[in-house]
Amino acid sequence: MTTLKLDQFLPYRLSIASNAVSDAIATAYRTLFGLRIPEWRLIAVLAEDGAMSQQALCGRTRMDKVTVSRAAIALVERGLIARGANPGDQRSHLLELSKAGWALYEQVAPKAIELEQRIFAGMDAEEVARFRAMLERLEQAAGALEA
Repeated sequence: MTTLKLDQFLPYRLSIASNAVSDAIATAYRTLFGLRIPEWRLIAVLAEDGAMSQQALCGRTRMDKVTVSRAAIALVERGLIARGANPGDQRSHLLELSKAGWALYEQVAPKAIELEQRIFAGMDAEEVARFRAMLERLEQAAGALEA
């Protein structure tokens, strides 16, 4: 019988590493900008992709409907995103960054890049490129399992 050892089980290690990175970044975003990670993800996606529905945000961020909804409500209340009519689906709204949301994005994005650089400072450019490629392959493999 094969014994499972969590410290050698790569899905577990990947989750632990992801949580450690996410926690470090979450602390910085919360302290500096008053943002939770789901809120920052919505801001970043809307900045990159433009207006979209909450359902589309769920797919793009891989966050569940409740998490996206709570983040959207918090950002609307802070005036960072605006809700508008969705001409393609009258049952939903399109969310987009407000002027204040764009201003905050322009402050947070450089900090996000700085944090990424600090986290990966112990790797050279080739290692980071290989790591990105491996992450893409892992995401594809996980997607195949879901199907």
